Amino acid sequence: MTKQRKLYIKTYGCQMNVYDSERMAEAMGPGGYTQTDTPEDADLILLNTCHIREKAAEKVYSELGRLKGLKKDNPDLKIGVAGCVAQAEGAEIMARAPMVDLVVGPQSYHNLPALEAKARGGKRALDTEFPTEDKFEHLPARTARGPKARRAPAAFLTVQEGCDKFCAFCVVPYTRGAEVSRPVGRVLSEAEDLVSRGVREITLLGQNVNAYHGADGQQSWGLARLVRRLAEIDGLERIRFTTSHPNDMDDDLIAAHGDCPKLMPYLHLPVQSGSDRILKRMNRKHTAAEYIALIDRIRAARPDILISGDFIVGFPEETEQDFEDTMELVRQIRYGQAFSFKYSARPGTPAAERIDVDPVQADARLQRLQALLREQQTEIQQEMVGREVNVLFEKPGRMAGQMVGKSDYLHAVHVETDAEIGTIARVRITASGPNSLAGEIVDNSA
Repeated sequence: MTKQRKLYIKTYGCQMNVYDSERMAEAMGPGGYTQTDTPEDADLILLNTCHIREKAAEKVYSELGRLKGLKKDNPDLKIGVAGCVAQAEGAEIMARAPMVDLVVGPQSYHNLPALEAKARGGKRALDTEFPTEDKFEHLPARTARGPKARRAPAAFLTVQEGCDKFCAFCVVPYTRGAEVSRPVGRVLSEAEDLVSRGVREITLLGQNVNAYHGADGQQSWGLARLVRRLAEIDGLERIRFTTSHPNDMDDDLIAAHGDCPKLMPYLHLPVQSGSDRILKRMNRKHTAAEYIALIDRIRAARPDILISGDFIVGFPEETEQDFEDTMELVRQIRYGQAFSFKYSARPGTPAAERIDVDPVQADARLQRLQALLREQQTEIQQEMVGREVNVLFEKPGRMAGQMVGKSDYLHAVHVETDAEIGTIARVRITASGPNSLAGEIVDNSA
């Protein structure tokens, strides 16, 4: 009989890491592991790291320091580091943190059971290779996700990994490898399995998800064709995808936003800067005018689409005029949501060798940009008041008798209702808050 053990996973960063954490938990399931919400209960702790955010490695070492006491109290506890920081600094982690028992990169987590067994045997384990085999082929079937196996009506599904763009600020090509797309049949099979388990919304994931070119026999499918095929699955009501690159937003995918009702009216399309000079230095391979024209075409196909974006402020050599160009682009696009950050160097990337902008100037620019983005988000959310939207309820709210769900536009919506998790209801928006909306049920038949 397999001994029952507890697994605690702390996930950093992007949605792909959320998906990867789910798959790691599933990989450890056959070995007798179930998830726990608290590290104090765990027999194995995994830190699933992300290298995108500032001071990512330092945060990992800080977290390991906090866990040292747990290992002292429980010598049998095993601690592992996974994800992109593990990929980039695996040997360094093993050298600096003797308490770490195993390190595994994002392309090798299907080997977790073997690495854990090695660690249980008293040997430290490191795997940061880029294996030739498809890791997804070696993972077990999808299961109920989360520490308490909650029924989740929305799920992530990775369809593409890696990046060939080599933006000057980004470590993804070095930690995730070259662009690889999963075969069509395997994506469809996983999607159908998720829907059979009660999932009604799937978000397709990839570092450059709209670069998807999955094989189906001798044919190669683009993302638009995959979306349309997924839309044929009975019970799957909503499809989203993230994150996209402007250069991979082809005509067919633009058209799909207008002719595929199950593809939600929300698009995260990072631009990073509004300055052509900085875009060139970033190696983005598009101009601000080309990005704006692309958004115009997407809005022509789906006029109500909500646009989200990413911005880096204080990129090396950014001038005040470069920053003003970014502000002007934001004014023209009008973002419903956005993520903005002050540039921080990633070791090994081309931009890391360049001269930084004065940090005080960079901070001031970031505050100005974020103020404009908040203003736009507030205006767009306020414009939702009085409108009717479809809301997929995902969890109970903080107040009794309240449920929280996502609108078509990915807004969080709070509603007083006794509707069950997984219900899609027609809701009239009654109020807008800082980061969410409130509404009332109009019709439960949606």
